[in-house]
Amino acid sequence: MAYDEDLAERIRDVVGSARDTSERKMFGGLAFLFGGHMGVVVLGGGGLMIRMAPEAAAALVDDISVAPMVMQGRELDGWLRVSAAAVADEPTLGEWIDRGAGFARSLPPKKPKSATKPAK
Repeated sequence: MAYDEDLAERIRDVVGSARDTSERKMFGGLAFLFGGHMGVVVLGGGGLMIRMAPEAAAALVDDISVAPMVMQGRELDGWLRVSAAAVADEPTLGEWIDRGAGFARSLPPKKPKSATKPAK
């Protein structure tokens, strides 16, 4: 299932054109990276995957609209799955983006991968 293009555009409107922000298709969705770290992902099945400090993430789980993110049967520590309904309005979407972007930006910046491999 393709990710929600409208939701991706709404996220672009919130994050703007910050220099440290990039996008990458992955997990069947669209990841927004901040300083090279994933912070927000528009999921192919709908909703968002948000990266946070594990203890902060656990406090937000309500098992209705916010649940721990599970991939291949394994719960991902510090990642939440947020339903599409939970980010239907702009203020709430902005709060979730701020959480994911804020945590990603708190991590040391990643060095960009070089486009070419060194000659042998």
